[in-house]
Amino acid sequence: MSDRASKALAEGFLPGERRSYDAISKRKKVPLSTLHHRARGRRPREEKAQSQQYLTPSEEKALEKFLILISDLGKPVRIKFVPSLALSIARQRSTTEKPIKPPGKNWARGFEKRHPALRSRRVKAIDWKRHENNTYDKITYWFEVIGKVLQDPAVFPENVYNMDETGVMLCMLNSVKVLVGKDDPRDYRGAGVKRTMVTAIECISASGRSLLPMIIWPATTHRSNWTTFPTPGWHYACSESGYTDSKISLEWLTRVFDPQTKGRANQKPRVLICDGFGTHETLEILEFCFENNIILCRLPSHTSHKLQPCDVGVFAPLKAAYRDQAERLLRGGASTVGKEHFTSLYSPARERAFTKRNITASWAASGLFPFNPDRVLRHTPKPPAQLTAPEAAGMQVGIYPQDDVLQTPVTPVSAEALTSLHNIIKQEAQTHNGPSIQRLQRHVQKLANAAQVSFADRALLRDQNQFLHRMNNEAKVRRSTRSVVLGKAKVMSFEDIEEARAKRAAKEVIKGKGQRGRKRKSAALEAGEPESDLELELDPRPEPEPEPEPEVARAAKEAITGKGKRGQKCKMATPEVGEPVLEVAQRIEVPEPWRAPVAKMI
Repeated sequence: MSDRASKALAEGFLPGERRSYDAISKRKKVPLSTLHHRARGRRPREEKAQSQQYLTPSEEKALEKFLILISDLGKPVRIKFVPSLALSIARQRSTTEKPIKPPGKNWARGFEKRHPALRSRRVKAIDWKRHENNTYDKITYWFEVIGKVLQDPAVFPENVYNMDETGVMLCMLNSVKVLVGKDDPRDYRGAGVKRTMVTAIECISASGRSLLPMIIWPATTHRSNWTTFPTPGWHYACSESGYTDSKISLEWLTRVFDPQTKGRANQKPRVLICDGFGTHETLEILEFCFENNIILCRLPSHTSHKLQPCDVGVFAPLKAAYRDQAERLLRGGASTVGKEHFTSLYSPARERAFTKRNITASWAASGLFPFNPDRVLRHTPKPPAQLTAPEAAGMQVGIYPQDDVLQTPVTPVSAEALTSLHNIIKQEAQTHNGPSIQRLQRHVQKLANAAQVSFADRALLRDQNQFLHRMNNEAKVRRSTRSVVLGKAKVMSFEDIEEARAKRAAKEVIKGKGQRGRKRKSAALEAGEPESDLELELDPRPEPEPEPEPEVARAAKEAITGKGKRGQKCKMATPEVGEPVLEVAQRIEVPEPWRAPVAKMI
């Protein structure tokens, strides 16, 4: 009864008004034919369409709340899986075994149009550790710490730097729009693909300046044809993996960062912001920073995509400019891009990307200069609070006077509101006049809507729990299965693996090995089985008398058997005559070298 014609009929006639539908039509500006149809029981078009939908409006409202809740928790539901949720809700309506048809292929799109609170969008996958639910507190704490550093009067923007490494593929072009003949069916283009990664260490300052880079080749030696393009002031390193290590990081700090920034600092402290990579926090680096008045600030883990200026602003245009240079080279006739082309491509791309405008915009987008944490936090949704039951709707209920206009009751969402509505229905049932019957019908409808929402929520949560239960059972099997060698063949079928697993289990049972216990020698000897596949054969022949040992060998033996100054000689049982003697090799535990503790973020 939400359309205007139904409300006009429910209000009735005014005192002294002519009692006809024409008077109500003129006063409420409702078509006369619509009033006649409502008086004779014809439903509105919207209500008729809702009765023909796959889910009732109450069930769709419950599904909408569930989708928003799952999205707030960081795991939005794909559109292709929404019809299966609708099927779960529809299946709980009937207890018969008659199969229920799933919704149509366009149902999900129509469901989105009927609910403006939802919208479809394309999302990319991101590491769960980088999700806002796990990084929001880290980001707020970072701004509390770095704010105290940047507010120091001795710290100037030109002395605040951010360094980071970026990997550049030699030739990996993206999809582009081109103009071809209308009869050309090809959706690809020929290009020389080279997935070799070259690492560049870049550093930018808050004043808009960039330092000269250090290039790390994925090699063990330097080659002469790699640096034919003139790059004065650049530094080159090489590592087998192509990535930085602790030695390269120290070399960059001493040979690139310090010489290019020390003169501008004028004895003022320099702030160097970097990510939490372990090679940035070695003892040598910390000592060098302490001796040269460099404040080393480490970003919280998994937040560099939001807080690091290099990642936020300059690396994306750098990669785009490099790809443009690679395409230019390929159009010129080159079949592939190698290391000998890298410097000639990277240098102009770097000049195009590392402009003062891009650098200052990067610092502003990361919320540092000017200092504005809201610049980052407004794009970082606060994680939802712990999941709790919905609160009472707080609906105001009571006995309506007979001459009052009918009000739309609120659908109860809690046990308290449901009980209150039930009491109103019992009170309305005691009277049988026209307005009370209409109010009673509306209250009963709200009670039915509350029941539908409750059943829909139960169906969604039940399916979610069943899905999580299946996932936990699969994970339990994987966790409980030990990683053991079943064979050394290059190719094995599943049946061969199952047979090897059964033989391994039978062998362990014979040996007396428990699931988590240590193997027992007695059970293995009683069964006549060797203790392991690598056990040495015992020689029953008597051993010859040992020759006199030199002094050094005797001292080493005493150290092994525990005859040191602080230890006592271990008494071992003398083997009986005829029994083989097993010599067990013992390891001398050498203490590991001392390692410096990892520095924490200031």
